[in-house]
Amino acid sequence: MRTLLLRSSLAAVLVTAMIGFAFRGSVSASEKPTTLPAPAVDEKQASTPAKETAVFAGGCFWGIQAVFQHVKGVDSATSGYSGGSKGTAEYETVSTGMTGHAESVEVVFDPSKVTYGELLQVFFSVAHDPTQLNQQYPDEGTQYRSVVFYANDEQKRVVDAYIAQLTGAKIYKHKIVTQVVPLKAFYPAEGYHQNYAARHPDNPYIAHYDLPKVANLQQLYPQLYTGSK
Repeated sequence: MRTLLLRSSLAAVLVTAMIGFAFRGSVSASEKPTTLPAPAVDEKQASTPAKETAVFAGGCFWGIQAVFQHVKGVDSATSGYSGGSKGTAEYETVSTGMTGHAESVEVVFDPSKVTYGELLQVFFSVAHDPTQLNQQYPDEGTQYRSVVFYANDEQKRVVDAYIAQLTGAKIYKHKIVTQVVPLKAFYPAEGYHQNYAARHPDNPYIAHYDLPKVANLQQLYPQLYTGSK
């Protein structure tokens, strides 16, 4: 499990070596980011501006939020918790791994500018590794599991079809372990977790794990990348 020490920019000097060790010891089952095929099944692109919500979980919410903040058509990306109850939606409690919550990101997007399927492309490639079970690199526990929380039947149809498409194409060497479950509620995280990567780019954890995700987004999906966030 990632400790508060590891996540603190105040401990930057002390944790640099720890991060390097954790990275080398945690990636044996991981997949390198790669461009994924477009979803064969997707929501129809809206003809007029609108707002739709998607919720994703896949490791530390700092990196997931940073990635989606740089996707065109995304109005906002908020770090938070989903999968558990309101009473346990608090960082210290979620970090025990006993609440049912996953560190999640709520993405509000304009479906006339970016489709739900395109968000899934980003999520399954550069935002996280969908083949790591209850883990993303050094972060271990069910709170770091890979989940798509679908908001409606159409989102479920698209994500189920995309996972089947990626599995059938044998995109990954290892099995996709992403859970697909209905969204019951999303609870925003504490203020100090919001925009964390943008506010702490020199934090060794951010520099080692999260900023490369944004760079991969720009490199692999330049048509979806925006640097204005």
